[in-house]
Amino acid sequence: MSIADKIFKENIRTILDNGVWDKDYPVRPKWADGTPAYTVKKFGIINRYDLAKEFPILTLRQTFFKTAIDELIWIWVKKSNKTSELNSKIWNSWADENGTIGKAYGYQLGVKHKYSDGEFDQVDRILKDLKEAPNSRRMLTNIFNHADLHQMGLYPCAYSMTFNVEGDRLNGILNQRSQDMLTANNWNVVQYAALVHVFAKVSGLKAGEFIHVIADAHIYDRHIDICKELLEREEYQAPKLIVGDIKNLYDLKVDDLKLEGYQFHALDKRIEVAI
Repeated sequence: MSIADKIFKENIRTILDNGVWDKDYPVRPKWADGTPAYTVKKFGIINRYDLAKEFPILTLRQTFFKTAIDELIWIWVKKSNKTSELNSKIWNSWADENGTIGKAYGYQLGVKHKYSDGEFDQVDRILKDLKEAPNSRRMLTNIFNHADLHQMGLYPCAYSMTFNVEGDRLNGILNQRSQDMLTANNWNVVQYAALVHVFAKVSGLKAGEFIHVIADAHIYDRHIDICKELLEREEYQAPKLIVGDIKNLYDLKVDDLKLEGYQFHALDKRIEVAI
């Protein structure tokens, strides 16, 4: 059994059995037909994945690995907010007339800040500390910049990564304010587990533990039946992640990360996405 599948099922059962609905409140998201998109949610879910044991990708349904990694590169390597620099169309709904998502995600990571030892953006600060001060307890990023929220196409959902080294293992914590469990949960897990692997590789470390902290973990009303279907599926064994010989983060390409032996169930039903 894939550990990622086991954790996902536990989360879904917890939300369905003990979650709270928001049907008594006005909600921002809507379905394509204009209907309010209500959710049932659980507050404060924390999941732990030991990356030394397996790569946490779902087998209950396909997670589109290469597309997820392409978006990760767009944010963390290109530090871009231009949808033209992303190979998928997943951000088009939030793009402005200039084809950007405003001062969100990659834009925030690319802004330089002054430190006592120089000027760095958030990504380069982490890379420098991993090599020169791996015992630091200050290795974190934060893209939920209140001063720029009004200029963002969408407020960041996954907004903060904290890195910490234990011996020769690199651990990471992803903080997320909001999580659409069906469409985005494993997408984000795959991305940031891969990021820990990559940062470890370029820093001469091994991937350790990845922790995912979700403030508002929710299932949309039109996703309930699909989630129940996934709970009944048998799991396959987790695939193996193969990381290429990457020396520099900025040389990272999608094909530098490969999955070996990824088996998954097809998801026949069309999944609507609330906007």
